[in-house]
Amino acid sequence: MITKAIRNCLANAKERKWDKTYWAFDIHGTILRPTCQTGVISTEFYPFAKEVLQLLSTRKDIVRILYTCSYPNEIVEYVKYFEDHQIHFDHVNENPDVGAGAYGFYERKFYFNVLFEDKAGFDPLTDWEDVLKLIQTFEI
Repeated sequence: MITKAIRNCLANAKERKWDKTYWAFDIHGTILRPTCQTGVISTEFYPFAKEVLQLLSTRKDIVRILYTCSYPNEIVEYVKYFEDHQIHFDHVNENPDVGAGAYGFYERKFYFNVLFEDKAGFDPLTDWEDVLKLIQTFEI
């Protein structure tokens, strides 16, 4: 469950005195309901996704990475769409902050602490609400 991953991430950050953590977010089937139509970008948020991402966008200790297979022209549209909803991503499909280092080689697979991805088990119909409750209840 995503809340367990978030709790583990934050516990590690506190223990290791990290000043930031890296959270990657897929778009389709995770943040927005897919249109399944070529050339038509998705615009319908899953319940609580917008609220969670807006709250996370205010945090300086969470680096938000947009993780998507969208075409470059669609990425431009999505970034603008999210910005219009006060949702900000620091990077798209990369994490230039972390490269090769003591914990691994991140030149071809970018580093993240938490992954929001429907294909990795994230359920957008239930998990966003759980994440919202978590971030409202605990200081993160």
